[in-house]
Amino acid sequence: MSSSTTPAPASPAFDPWQPSFVADPYPAYAALRERGRAHYYAPSRQWLIPRHEDVRALLRDRRLGRTYLHRFSHEEFGRTAPPPEHEPFHTLNDHGMLDLEPPDHTRLRRLVSKAFTPRTVERLAPVVERLAGELVESFVAEGGGDLVAAVAEPLPVAVIAEMLGIPPADRAALRPWSADICGMFELNPGEETARRAVRASVEFSAYLRELIAARRQAPGEDLISGLVAAYDEGDRLTEQEMISTCVLLLNAGHEATVNSTGNGWLALFRHPDQLALLRSDPDALLPTAVDELLRYDTPLQLFERWVLDDIEVGGTVIPRGSEVALLFGSANRDPERFPDPDRLDLSRTDNAHFSFGGGIHYCLGAPLARLELAASFGALLRKAPGLRLVAEPRWNPGFVIRGLRELLVEV
Repeated sequence: MSSSTTPAPASPAFDPWQPSFVADPYPAYAALRERGRAHYYAPSRQWLIPRHEDVRALLRDRRLGRTYLHRFSHEEFGRTAPPPEHEPFHTLNDHGMLDLEPPDHTRLRRLVSKAFTPRTVERLAPVVERLAGELVESFVAEGGGDLVAAVAEPLPVAVIAEMLGIPPADRAALRPWSADICGMFELNPGEETARRAVRASVEFSAYLRELIAARRQAPGEDLISGLVAAYDEGDRLTEQEMISTCVLLLNAGHEATVNSTGNGWLALFRHPDQLALLRSDPDALLPTAVDELLRYDTPLQLFERWVLDDIEVGGTVIPRGSEVALLFGSANRDPERFPDPDRLDLSRTDNAHFSFGGGIHYCLGAPLARLELAASFGALLRKAPGLRLVAEPRWNPGFVIRGLRELLVEV
């Protein structure tokens, strides 16, 4: 192993707090890939990993983890414990399987995976297609509007709420809670972001405790009832893990789909040849088109992992206690893996993108997300064949979870 530990500074073009960067990070990614395989970025105290092969390897490397607390204290790892006033957020976040390592991760994933079997997702298909059709019909009747608010957001929220068994009357609070909690996943979140996340964590957790108690008294066919049954049968599932799992499923189950829909339609509007191709034969092209749109402009731009034991990337030693930022958006445009990566090609079949992650943390809901995206894109292609962009879209300020604030279109 090389003994070099001198950080290679990141390209000046990498500036995730700049609106111009958020709108188009891909030139900065290309510069990072050209300059090397690991770059220390002082503003976020992270090592940026921009190349596809390195991202793929590190997603599967057991010397890295989503947490370090299963092996070290904060002090032993050279990190400062979160402020006590942030504790409600960290209690909620740290007991979800995305931020756990084996054996706890394995135990939780095994329980939750029963809700995402291919057969379960297949049974959901008629419901998803009906919901997508109804949303698009209303959108067309209005003559268009904000595609994000009218179609992209309501569909995945309705689907995951249906799976969890959240009553329709309670669903309006889900998206605001999720947005406030997800604000903490951005780089260097500020104190106001933390306050909103803590408040949402407290309110969402309290709501789910009441719902869990109700399902214990009157179980149904939903996922919360299934988790309650596992808890009551002594399947080593705590109530906090149940709450954290439900919040994770909601956040992961709709944030990616919302932003994939907006980002995907913007990509199609900016590539009219590919949009015309998709309109000519949507049934044949949608399966590959969905994955290509996910690759081309992924909503999850990076995935963070802690270095539990020293690793080497491209001759640079990254020591224990460091944090790496696996740049999914860059890896998905790596010319070493994808021919002509900056070209949108809806017929691309060799498409090993990272928009659903990889390794043990690969997204359980990937088949459901693909189903939702195919249903909403298909309904819009059929019912609004003349859909067109009417205003340059605005991007949300976040970079880690990257998506449009709005997408104004007319039918």
